[in-house]
Amino acid sequence: MGDQVTLPLGLFSNIFWIVLGIVLIVKAIIIVREQTAVIVERLGKFNRVANSGFGLIIPFIDRKTATVNLRVQQLDVEIETKTKDDVFVHLQVSVQYKISRDKIKEAYYSLDNPRNQIASYVFDDVRAEVPKLELDDVFAKKEDIAIAVQQNIAESMQEYGYVIIKALITDINPDAKVKESMNRINAAKREKEAALEEGEAKKIKIIKEAEAEAESKRLAGEGIAQQRLEIVRGFKESVEDFKRSMDNVTHEEIMQFVLMTQYFDTIKDIGSNSKNSAILMPHSPGGMKDFQDQVIQGTFIGNQMKDFSTARKSGEK
Repeated sequence: MGDQVTLPLGLFSNIFWIVLGIVLIVKAIIIVREQTAVIVERLGKFNRVANSGFGLIIPFIDRKTATVNLRVQQLDVEIETKTKDDVFVHLQVSVQYKISRDKIKEAYYSLDNPRNQIASYVFDDVRAEVPKLELDDVFAKKEDIAIAVQQNIAESMQEYGYVIIKALITDINPDAKVKESMNRINAAKREKEAALEEGEAKKIKIIKEAEAEAESKRLAGEGIAQQRLEIVRGFKESVEDFKRSMDNVTHEEIMQFVLMTQYFDTIKDIGSNSKNSAILMPHSPGGMKDFQDQVIQGTFIGNQMKDFSTARKSGEK
C-alpha cells in the first residue's frame, strides 16, 4: 500500500476563511450603471437608493432588490373610440415618460405595473376628449388632444414619481369605408374647384374676345367715319371747283352731275368685282331722274328741319 498524504486541519480552515472572505467581498460590492439606480433593502425593508458608480452593501443583510431605469421611455397605446359624428376611429398614442430622481422609491414601491397603469390613464383621457370632436376636427386638433392627455396624465402620475414628458398622437385611422367616403368627398371638392377655375378661365377668355371685338369695331367705325368724312370733303372741293369753273350753274345741276358720276362709277365697280356671277339691276333715264328728285327732296326736308331747329333754339333764348 502506498503512503497516504495527510493535510493539516489548519490548512482547511485557512482555505475556508479565504473563500468566505472572497464571497463576502463580492457580495458587498455593487456597480451601478449610468442612468440607472439600485434599490437596496436591509432585512426586507427599504434602506437606500444607490446611484450610478461604485457602492458597498452588507452581505446577507443588505440586498440589491431592483434596478430602476432613469432614461426616457416610450409607451405606445392603441385606442379605439367614437367621435362626435358617430365615426369609430383607431388612434395610436405614444407617451414619453421617465422616473424622477427625487422619487425613485415612490416610483418603485407605489405602482405594481406602471406601464399598464399609464395606458389606463391614456385610454380614459382620450375617450373623454375625442367624443367631443367630429372626425375632421380630430385630424385638425390632434395636437390639442395630445396636450390635454399629457396634462391629465402628468397630474395623475406626478405623485408616483413619474414625469410625463410628451404625449403624441402618431396615427389616426378611421374605418376603411369612412376613409373611402372622405376620399370621394375630397375628390369631388377638387373637381368642383377645377370646374370653377375652368369656367373662370372661359369667362375671362370670352370677355377678352368681346373686348377685342368691340375695340376692333370701334376702330373700324372710326375708319369708316374718317373715310366718309374724306369723301364728303372731296365732294365739297369738287363741287366748289366745278362751280368756279362754270358760270350760271345751279346747285341742282351740280348735284345731278355728281350723282350721275357716282352712279356710273358704282356700276363700273360692280362689273369689275363680279367675276363669274351676273347681277341684274333696273336702269333707265327715268329712274335716274326719280333718284335725283328723292335726293333733292331729302335735302330740302333736311334743310327745313335744320332751319326749324335753329329758330326754336333762338326762340328759347
